[in-house]
Amino acid sequence: MLKLLLSAAVIALGTVGSAMAQERIRISSDWGEVTADLADNEAARSLAQMLPLTIEMSDHLRQEKTGNLPSALPELARQRDFSVGTLGLWSSDHFVIYYRSGRLPAPGIIRLGQFTGDVSIFDRPGPVTIRVEGAD
Repeated sequence: MLKLLLSAAVIALGTVGSAMAQERIRISSDWGEVTADLADNEAARSLAQMLPLTIEMSDHLRQEKTGNLPSALPELARQRDFSVGTLGLWSSDHFVIYYRSGRLPAPGIIRLGQFTGDVSIFDRPGPVTIRVEGAD
C-alpha cells in the first residue's frame, strides 16, 4: 500500500512539474505590454536564462519586429510558417516578434514561444525598444 501511495505521489509531482515548466515572459515598450508563453525547447530555455533584456527592434517587411540578442541561442529544428504572436529566432541571435501571419523562405525560424496578449501594439512602422523579463 505504501509503495502504491509513493508511486502515485511521484507521478503527481511529475505532472505538476511539467505543468509548471511552461515559462511566461513579459515584453514591454512605450507602445504597451504583452505576455508570451515560451516554447518547451532548449533555445527558449536559454532565452529565459538571459532575462532581463533590453532589445532595440526594427520593423521588417511590415510583418515583424526584429532585434539582436546579446548572444546566440542553441540551433534547433526550424519551421517556415508563422502566425500572429509567434516569437522566433531567425539566426542564432536574431529575435523576432511576428505581428502578422505568413511563410518564410528556408531555413525558417526556431519557434521560441507564443503571445497570450495583443501583439497589434507592434503593428506600426518604425523602431521600438523592448524590455523582456520574466512574468509574475
